[in-house]
Amino acid sequence: MVSVEGTTIRLTRGDTLKVSVSLKDQSGKAYTPMVGDVIRFAMKKRYDDPEPLIYKVIDNEMLMLVLEPSDTKDLAFGEYVYDMEITFDDGTVDTFINEACFIIAKEVM
Repeated sequence: MVSVEGTTIRLTRGDTLKVSVSLKDQSGKAYTPMVGDVIRFAMKKRYDDPEPLIYKVIDNEMLMLVLEPSDTKDLAFGEYVYDMEITFDDGTVDTFINEACFIIAKEVM
């Protein structure tokens, strides 16, 4: 089961996640990524962990964060942290979701 409330994502461990990503420019209008822009998702148990447990580059055309069952099947149940950022073609970086919560929920199977 997947649920999204604000920036909090709850996913049953081992399920598939497909969540649309939307971007806005500084004026609040929808932003369509350009060629050369790179959107990234990173998830850790704690912010000070040296490496992410999950790291994904999001396709600019689909604008969909996709996690496969194998991405979470070995993770412990509980709360994690994640953020999403875009690096524009000119090298400018904007973290558009930060300090967000990702919950790996229990499963029976």
